[in-house]
Amino acid sequence: MKTWLLRALLALVAVFVLIQLVPYGRDHENPPVTREVKWDSPRTRELVVGACYDCHSNLTEWPWYSNVAPVSWLVEKDVKEGREVLNFTEWERPQGEGEADEAAEVVREGEMPPWQYKPLHPAGRLSSTEQDELVRGLERTLAADPPIGGGGD
Repeated sequence: MKTWLLRALLALVAVFVLIQLVPYGRDHENPPVTREVKWDSPRTRELVVGACYDCHSNLTEWPWYSNVAPVSWLVEKDVKEGREVLNFTEWERPQGEGEADEAAEVVREGEMPPWQYKPLHPAGRLSSTEQDELVRGLERTLAADPPIGGGGD
C-alpha cells in the first residue's frame, strides 16, 4: 500500500511539473487604458478597483499564483472573459450586450465579485454597506456615462 501511495504521489508531482510547460495562462498583458469610465465619486472608483478591476479593466494585478498552472489557466480565462464583456478602461468601445446595464444588479445579487476571487482578494469581500455603496455608485456612474453601443447606448 505504501509503494502504491508513493507512486501515486510521484505521478501527481510529475504531472504538476509537466503542466507548468503549457504556455497558456502566463501571458500577463495589460493593454493600455484608452478611456476610463467617468466615476461619480472617488469612493465608487475605489470599490470598483478593489472588487472588479482585476477582471474588468486593463489594470489587472497579476498575483504570484497567476503564474502557476492550473490556477494560471483559470485566472487567464477569467480576465480574458471579464475584459471582453465589460472593461471599465476601454469605455470608448462597445461593451458586452447589456453587461454594463447589469453591473449593479450582479453586485446587488452577490454574483460579483465571484466566490473564487474573494479568498485571496480582501477588497473583493464587500460588506453589505460597501456592496450597497458600490451598487448606488455604479447606477449613478452608468447613468451619467453610459457605454456606447452594445451595452447601454
